[in-house]
Amino acid sequence: MSAAPSIAIVGSGPAGFFAADALARKLPHATIDILDRLPTPYGLVRAGVAPDHQGTKGVARLFERSAKHPKMRFLGNVEVGRDVAYDELKAIYDVVVIATGALVDRKLGVPGEDLPGLYGSWRFVGWLNGHPHAEALDPPLAGPGVAVIGNGNVALDCARVLAKTTSEMAKSDLGRHARDALAATRITDLYLVGRRGPVEASFSPFELSELGTLEACAPLLDGAALEREIAAAEPEALKAKEKVLEIFRGFAKNAPDAKPVRLHFMFRARPVAFLGGARLEAIELETPAGRLQIPVASAITAIGYGAVPIPGMPFDARAGTARNDGGRIEPGVYAVGWIARGPSGTIPTNRTDGIAAAERIAADLAAAGPGAKPGPAGLDALLAARGVEPVSFEEWKAIDAAEIARAEAGRPREKFTRIEDMLALRRARKGNA
Repeated sequence: MSAAPSIAIVGSGPAGFFAADALARKLPHATIDILDRLPTPYGLVRAGVAPDHQGTKGVARLFERSAKHPKMRFLGNVEVGRDVAYDELKAIYDVVVIATGALVDRKLGVPGEDLPGLYGSWRFVGWLNGHPHAEALDPPLAGPGVAVIGNGNVALDCARVLAKTTSEMAKSDLGRHARDALAATRITDLYLVGRRGPVEASFSPFELSELGTLEACAPLLDGAALEREIAAAEPEALKAKEKVLEIFRGFAKNAPDAKPVRLHFMFRARPVAFLGGARLEAIELETPAGRLQIPVASAITAIGYGAVPIPGMPFDARAGTARNDGGRIEPGVYAVGWIARGPSGTIPTNRTDGIAAAERIAADLAAAGPGAKPGPAGLDALLAARGVEPVSFEEWKAIDAAEIARAEAGRPREKFTRIEDMLALRRARKGNA
């Protein structure tokens, strides 16, 4: 097509930014607007990666370079479905890319799941990171027992942060509210509960090995049961999990009283009830040896996520994703990342998604011919008429600088956890301009 196409990307996390970068390379004359419901960009990199994994969060530097592309804009604090409708966005832009991720914790569907003290990992990690929609969570973490339910790396992240000492978290961007709460805990026993066995668990060797280096926590598991699982497994499965199983064998040698906190790996254990009166007090588990109860003050489920549907967008409620065919939702509208394929893969997986989407979008645009939609100017006019003031990337950088400036020595930043405070900073900056 001869006219420069206009593209809107909804969501500024890894999927959104990788798609934006791929589209800018494939369609260098296109205008690209990246919309986010928060005043801050980067999605799960900012609020969904464990706060002690600063190396993983460093991918934001790549996204910042993309955001400075001359034909790319970031429009924060603009929510599709609140400030602009899905159908309006389709009418304004030649292409709309949905990259909103998966923001709802999946449920186990067992009795007592609504008891206070039980939280999904999305909300819990968001609380650790100071996400504005989770900052007020205030989970009861006093102990002595806390459970994490799940057999993947997110479960390990939650358990690791709970087990770390204050000094071990000193260089993280853990929010002050979470630092204070964790410092007051008296946890002696952490339970990592999973329905699968050690060979089937989805732990990566790096994430798992970190547990063996903790100052005050000893990972524990039943060595005899581990060897029985290994003996019963297929050779191909054992080869794929060779490093993980070697780490488990090391954990099996730990003495229960070696450190003040014990992390119990409980394999082949399925929660069948959460027990308590006014709040969670115990979990009943189904295990190969029968049912047992573990006393806990709180529990975190890390069993997957679903997406939040945008009003008007075709949505598969059962799968928890946008209804799409290979990334295409409908003519001119596409999905990338978890909203397209569900919560699987790592942050770099989204780069592949972005490249594939850019190829498909370019081919569809070439077949459709020149477009005549208003593009960015149309969105600007609509938002202005509604009194919506987007947060620009330059304004985000001012928020970023303020967070860095107010951090304690050694910490990368102290995040603002309230949208009102971020917008007040923006207003003060404009007033001094």
